[in-house]
Amino acid sequence: MNTSAGPVAILTKLFFTLLYGVPMVWIVLTSFKRSSDVFDPSAAFVFEPTVQAYTRNLNSNLFDALQQSVSIAVGTTALVLLIAVPAAYALARVAHWSVTLGLVALIVLQMMPQTALVIPLFRHFGQWGLLDSLTGVIIADTALLAPFATLLLRPFFRAVPMSLEESGSLDGAGMFRTFWSIVLPLARNGVLTVGSITFLLAWGEFLYAVSFMLSPGGYPLSALLAQQVSAFGIDWPGLMALAVLTSIPILIVFVSSYRLLRDGLTVGAVK
Repeated sequence: MNTSAGPVAILTKLFFTLLYGVPMVWIVLTSFKRSSDVFDPSAAFVFEPTVQAYTRNLNSNLFDALQQSVSIAVGTTALVLLIAVPAAYALARVAHWSVTLGLVALIVLQMMPQTALVIPLFRHFGQWGLLDSLTGVIIADTALLAPFATLLLRPFFRAVPMSLEESGSLDGAGMFRTFWSIVLPLARNGVLTVGSITFLLAWGEFLYAVSFMLSPGGYPLSALLAQQVSAFGIDWPGLMALAVLTSIPILIVFVSSYRLLRDGLTVGAVK
């Protein structure tokens, strides 16, 4: 059985490499083409490269959108962790029927379509003066991602032995001191993993950004990409060049946190 596991694993990796790698190669190649070469079969791989698409997109709009995306992703990640960390710890430690009810509520919230929340949130944000502001988008993204982050964090806190907390209590440490000095450092990898995932999701969020930011000049990168598609056609090299440029910051975050994303998600799976 072990002899067949090797080829199966190799074929599986090859399949997913092609599945995700071929579109990425096409995006990069298209970004260096002229519009006339995009759908020309003879210029699929052999063509005269040009950087015109990149020079057109390296402007103030790109850097403004980049600043908006960074602010939204960082603000959302910080607020989500501020809510999800204590909530996950409480769900992991409290033994009561309400915990099951809370978990069911979180799962139901995750099943609710994002589009169903746009109109109610738009009305409330209008009353609170949060439309066309980063604060409104950050709050909306936090409401979207906090239940997911809480569900992911709970197994990490359950993996921390209760005996360590009991030892801290015997030494005179209070509940908050025990959590801050003992539990949180042990669950650090889980918190960093969930923070990285939250950042990646908040970076690419699109619907709330275009719904609550009324001024196109305040759009993040995800909305700036959508603006490249118009009724007059699509500038494919420009769109692909912008996709490459907007992917660079998130690629840096992914590479720097890859070990956490690879190892951290399995830490809380086995107690």
